[in-house]
Amino acid sequence: MRVVIQRVRSASVEIDGLTTGTIATGLCVLVGFAPGDTPEAADWMADKVTKMRIFPDEEGKMNRSVTDVGGDVLTISQFTLYGDARKGNRPSFIEAAAPAEAIPLYERFRDAVARNLGKPVQAGIFGADMLVRIENDGPVTLIVDR
Repeated sequence: MRVVIQRVRSASVEIDGLTTGTIATGLCVLVGFAPGDTPEAADWMADKVTKMRIFPDEEGKMNRSVTDVGGDVLTISQFTLYGDARKGNRPSFIEAAAPAEAIPLYERFRDAVARNLGKPVQAGIFGADMLVRIENDGPVTLIVDR
């Protein structure tokens, strides 16, 4: 499992002209799964994302989590996080989990993040062609693998 966590001032996702998720201050989390990823990995990652101390405290140090600051989370499924572009010019995606395996894991991750936050998570739609707008704050961008 791999996530790209971005601290944002705002983020939104649009599908076919319809906005399906929008947040102000918080995290935009791009989420990808590999074959063999487990529900426990999804739970672990949800804890990691919601407890990651990447928001500034009163001294300006990154010492607060998204839950500490009352922020929101937008999750976007993104199989291309497992794209392999080491050979040639066209990436291979054979290291990404198939939708039948990835969809339940994505839903579990999203639901676990919502439980940790104590409020709904905004989200894109798995497999859809999405327009994602991200106003990265900092910029702060982290990649976490499990």
